[in-house]
Amino acid sequence: MDLFGNSNDWAKKLEPILTKYKGRKHPLDYHNLYQLLMMVVLSAQDSDANINKIAPALFEVYPNMESLSVSNVETLFPYISKVRNFGTKANWLLEIAKTIKKNENIPLAMDGLVALKGIGRKSANVILREAKVPAEGIIADLHVIRVAPRIGLITESKDGIKAEKQLMQVLPKEIWGEIGMAISFLGREICRPQPKCPECPINSICEYYRNLK
Repeated sequence: MDLFGNSNDWAKKLEPILTKYKGRKHPLDYHNLYQLLMMVVLSAQDSDANINKIAPALFEVYPNMESLSVSNVETLFPYISKVRNFGTKANWLLEIAKTIKKNENIPLAMDGLVALKGIGRKSANVILREAKVPAEGIIADLHVIRVAPRIGLITESKDGIKAEKQLMQVLPKEIWGEIGMAISFLGREICRPQPKCPECPINSICEYYRNLK
């Protein structure tokens, strides 16, 4: 649903947040692609802050895919036991490591990433964006799912895949790589569950703010 005209209009209207957040690193505090992949899997239904807390000890013991691929759940458990659903995630991480074997084998395309255990489209989009490879979709995390309907970009949906599909229909491909994360940062900082509308750089085009007034 495109409430304000065509996709190029949207690109123009969203320019303030694209400029504000362009290239800003994801809140997961990773130092290489291997770490990012592991942390993205661990962060499902958990907070980035919690994953950042457990990461240093985890990566000291498992600095790369090779070290993880020869491990087992019992050895891995203590390092991720404070993470939600750590039992399932331990199995996912080990399966990924056994499949990929080396850091340099990490796939950098949507189909290769979503073929891995624990990696859906949202996670794959995050990895592609952070690796600076051309976007094949738009990040639709819980912040985007909350914020995009408020702006009037899409209809409300609790389903990340449906939200992403709608966003891909209304936004031009050249902004796909950055716009998801820009909306996510806006949701983390300003358009929170209790939004700080007067501070928002795009309140002039926002449906929620217009109705508020």
